[in-house]
Amino acid sequence: MHVAVLLYDGFDEMDAVGPFEVFANAARVGADCEVSLREVDDAAVVTASHGMRVEPDGPLPQLGGDDLLVVPGGGWNDRDRPGAWTEAERGAVPDSIAAMHDGGATVASVCTGGMLAARAGILDGRPAVTHASALDDLRQYATVVDARVVDDGDVVTAGGVTSGLDLAFHLVDREFGDEVARQVATEMEYQPTGDVVRP
Repeated sequence: MHVAVLLYDGFDEMDAVGPFEVFANAARVGADCEVSLREVDDAAVVTASHGMRVEPDGPLPQLGGDDLLVVPGGGWNDRDRPGAWTEAERGAVPDSIAAMHDGGATVASVCTGGMLAARAGILDGRPAVTHASALDDLRQYATVVDARVVDDGDVVTAGGVTSGLDLAFHLVDREFGDEVARQVATEMEYQPTGDVVRP
């Protein structure tokens, strides 16, 4: 499995780095996955919402049926700066999300990354969650569920910021088993909430 964490200017650091670390640790203890940081414009550097500068591993590759695209949020409600709102309006990120999903990849969104998934058209009429500040916007597309993580099979969504860790642990457990998830949780000294809704 290739796990691609999709970056763009204004993404929230924890939305991306938390899941990245969970999957990287899973690979270290035997999960058959590789994780990378990708973006759609082949930029040399991407600047996150709190100023962290990241050198992506390259442009987003074509993902297939065994792969996972993680979409972080950030900046949905601060519309005068780079972030999820800007990318939703620009269109390239939602188009890429739709293309990866159409190609068979699972899409997992964190926080207002769920709004980018919504703009991609992959949440229409489906159960989902996002950051509390964007729930009203999400209701225009999806059926909002009160949960940290909502697993609807090929689309998995998470609430605000720290719920990205719970999303990543849930997917590690789902794809690679509870023993791998347990080892990663021990390494990271984190206890996932387990508040996952699977409609």
